[in-house]
Amino acid sequence: MASVKEMDTYAKLWMKEAGTRLRASFKTKLNIEMKTNPNDLVTNMDKGIEKFFCEKIGEAFPEHRIFGEEGMGNDIKDLKGTVWIIDPIDGTLNFIHQQRNFAISLGVYVDGIGKIGMVYDVFSDELYHAIKGQGAFLNDQRLPSLEEASVSKAIISINASWVTENRRIDPSLLAPLVRDARGTRSYGSAALELAFVAAGRIDAYITMRLMPWDFAGGVLLVEEVGGEVSNIKGDKLDFLKGDSLFVSKPGLHKEVFDKYLSGNSSR
Repeated sequence: MASVKEMDTYAKLWMKEAGTRLRASFKTKLNIEMKTNPNDLVTNMDKGIEKFFCEKIGEAFPEHRIFGEEGMGNDIKDLKGTVWIIDPIDGTLNFIHQQRNFAISLGVYVDGIGKIGMVYDVFSDELYHAIKGQGAFLNDQRLPSLEEASVSKAIISINASWVTENRRIDPSLLAPLVRDARGTRSYGSAALELAFVAAGRIDAYITMRLMPWDFAGGVLLVEEVGGEVSNIKGDKLDFLKGDSLFVSKPGLHKEVFDKYLSGNSSR
């Protein structure tokens, strides 16, 4: 059976190689296709990078399974054994329009428990990585434990769609939070927003709808520096079907649930 250290070493090499391929694509014309709607796009690079990971994992760890956004891995019905959960480009719209503010997200789960988490900010060449129980790092620098925070002094990452009419949450619940926070941001990449919470660059991130590959790599980063992770009901995340997500520095979870989300009933 492969060791966590062995998987971690390979994953870092593959992340860097994939990032080099993505940066090289900036000078080429992308093949862009629509998936479910005009804002849900996929490029030839999304597919190519996922294929790259599938091939590398298959060669090095043939007994492992792969759960990827573009469907090139296995048909995953459970998280038994070792499962690699991969988003080849998290923030595809940013990749297409800006060539920045996107990331590769990778999580390795063994019998449903996160063992390795990585988020690679390709444009900035910043690799956030963690092994369960060993802390989180940004490139070679260990990330410090997160300090407690309060809403009045917090920068909260939240998309504006969740404080306007939508099908998932009453916007009147989150509008006061936006008003009371020190500031809000929205980066368009859940993986990066998780990494930014882990690094202390923002204090919390809230969203109503993600798939497992969006958060599988980043949640371990947050947990390894003492952050709090749940869905917006305060429950554990669903790593098979996807979920809402609320990650924060210590203290913010309780304050936000007590003051703002106590009346939440997801639609």
